[in-house]
Amino acid sequence: MSQPPTRRRVLSLTAGAAATPLMSSGPLAQAAHAAPATSTAKAGGAQPAPPAWSVRPFALHEVSLGEGVFRTKRDLMLDYARAYPADRILAVFRANAGLDTRGARPPGGWETFDGNLRGHYGGHFLTLVAQAYADTREAALKSKLDHLVTALGECQQALAEHGTPKPSHPGYLAAYPETQFILLESYTTYPTIWAPYYTCHKIMRGLLDAHTLAGNPQALTIAAKMGDWVHSRLGHLPKAQLERMWSIYIAGEYGGMNEVMTDLYALTGREEHLAAARCFDNTALLKACAENRDILEGRHANQHIPQFTGYLRLFDHTGEEQYAGAARNFWGMVAGPRTYALGGTGQGEMFRAREAIAATLDDKNAETCATYNMLKLSRQLFFHDPDPAYMDYYERALTNHILASRRDAPSTDSPEVTYFVGMGPGVQRRFGNTGTCCGGTGMENHTKYQDSVYFRSADGNALYVNLYLASTLRWPERGLVIEQTSHYPAEGVRTLTFREGGGRLALKLRIPSWATAGVTVTVNGVPHRAEAAPGTYLTLNRNWRRGDRVRISTPYRLRIERALDDPDVQSLFYGPLLLTARSAEQQFRTFSFYQDFTLRGDLADAIRPTGRPLHFTTHDLTLAPFHIGDDAPYHAYFTRSEPVIVFGTSDSGVPNHARADGRTFLDVLWQQAPFPASAHFVGAVRTLAGRWLAENLLTRAEHDAVIAAANQADLRR
Repeated sequence: MSQPPTRRRVLSLTAGAAATPLMSSGPLAQAAHAAPATSTAKAGGAQPAPPAWSVRPFALHEVSLGEGVFRTKRDLMLDYARAYPADRILAVFRANAGLDTRGARPPGGWETFDGNLRGHYGGHFLTLVAQAYADTREAALKSKLDHLVTALGECQQALAEHGTPKPSHPGYLAAYPETQFILLESYTTYPTIWAPYYTCHKIMRGLLDAHTLAGNPQALTIAAKMGDWVHSRLGHLPKAQLERMWSIYIAGEYGGMNEVMTDLYALTGREEHLAAARCFDNTALLKACAENRDILEGRHANQHIPQFTGYLRLFDHTGEEQYAGAARNFWGMVAGPRTYALGGTGQGEMFRAREAIAATLDDKNAETCATYNMLKLSRQLFFHDPDPAYMDYYERALTNHILASRRDAPSTDSPEVTYFVGMGPGVQRRFGNTGTCCGGTGMENHTKYQDSVYFRSADGNALYVNLYLASTLRWPERGLVIEQTSHYPAEGVRTLTFREGGGRLALKLRIPSWATAGVTVTVNGVPHRAEAAPGTYLTLNRNWRRGDRVRISTPYRLRIERALDDPDVQSLFYGPLLLTARSAEQQFRTFSFYQDFTLRGDLADAIRPTGRPLHFTTHDLTLAPFHIGDDAPYHAYFTRSEPVIVFGTSDSGVPNHARADGRTFLDVLWQQAPFPASAHFVGAVRTLAGRWLAENLLTRAEHDAVIAAANQADLRR
């Protein structure tokens, strides 16, 4: 199967291209009747949660970020949202509608007057400004958002009245004529057309966010009309035709159209909108995933991930288990078997074979859009089933990919975010991406960090503390204000303080799966005796009072993670943080650690801290946390070589044989550390050598040499 050209490649070939804006005029079109939309969403609040959700989110404005790297990165994107001219965002829409562009140039990248995806970036920008306003309540951001929505309404009306060509329905709104949608129905392929319904989704999503996050009623009216147009376009098409359309590489990519149409239905109650959401069933993949059959290899990752969030939303309103089962199984096919150390997935935008990690490391892994959508899916799955695994993944991807995807430098004319994040040796992050898909999702990523820090149970009797970001929760229904102080990701200690309110509440504290160095929880200074196991939630159920303090300590330790397809290819972590070696070398570096181990059996014996927080050194290289947003070349993976069984300076001369699962003698031995004394260490070596001998992994002579070396070793604690 040949590799289709990626959109990133097309961008590099067409960057800077421009064309004369389309100026259109024509006869007035008859206005079609659209039922007025009504909403139960409160202005500035989240969209109403479905009754099926056992866990529910807080609105963005109910959680504020405290000091730290997350807020610093957010503030960089807020400055971009404040400064970027709205008329540049609107230029492509106005040109298509035959309106005055007011001399504004479009943003560039894929967002040009002749770009086949133009308009998508404007949808993301709507979401950016809506999220920014929900967070800050700045009047200037609300004014900018309202200006954008009003202008889009003018474009929708102009297209309906005198569009050339005339749209098939007065609800049509896009930055290009309806031609792309028509061509898709005859199975036209990319790059003749790009992804028309993907673009439609971004615009509709931005409008719904303007309504639900910032209380703009016109945004819902415009989106409802667009939903009517979608139904008029797709509602009469045969199922076989729809399925063939959605199977086309990129041209059939529709983002989260099934999600946004279901969300629209929840707000309008219009059955046509739910029916239109069902038109986006990608039946072959949906059925396979519902049956837990993995057919992802060779498919475009970001084309399909958001479909499953849409299926969950359809499940919420139809109760059809196929949708929910498919989403759960799909998540399991990606968040593990196809996930790199930073939490991202894919090579060159494509899913590769299960567990093909070491085999696919290069400069174009982990499309940032795909992680954006995997976080959305993880979050939605947690609302149905609060499995800690979803939040373990969420923390990994948020901290090591999303946080790392924004350059640590101000810019008011570029979002300064990543597209691919390579995992191969000596690669660099490339920032910028004005007008691309990842530029669009990147604008959103950094203005909603707080959206999953806290969740609440549907009955309001439990509070989930999922992430340990410095933040303050205001829960008006319970009269609670809870402040979390934390230096995360710099350390694993945080304190929750009840600043206002109290009462009976089950406080559910996530104990991360990486917290293997011990967990300590105190309430008002008194140790809590219940076990806090990594990868679970610890529940503190009590009658809380103002001033109560809960302190959670999960000390960081160095650890390695092995690539699923090659255990010798490994990555290094410090607690939740991916550490990368600063090096421009294009070949994998080879590391050995066991020879430096003491009886405690800790990587800290071989990897030393520097004078800079969270920075280490090993093998003459500096290790730095990946979330630092610079363009220094790095190695996210290294090759591990432990060829001989050596205990400190005592060399047995015996090869470090591996079992069938790839684990070597030294791997298995040091998994038993720490050893209280040398006698315990020698005993463990003797027992393991005996087992290796019995399994024909050591000869008798090798067995004896290993034990002799252990007896001679001087491994101080």
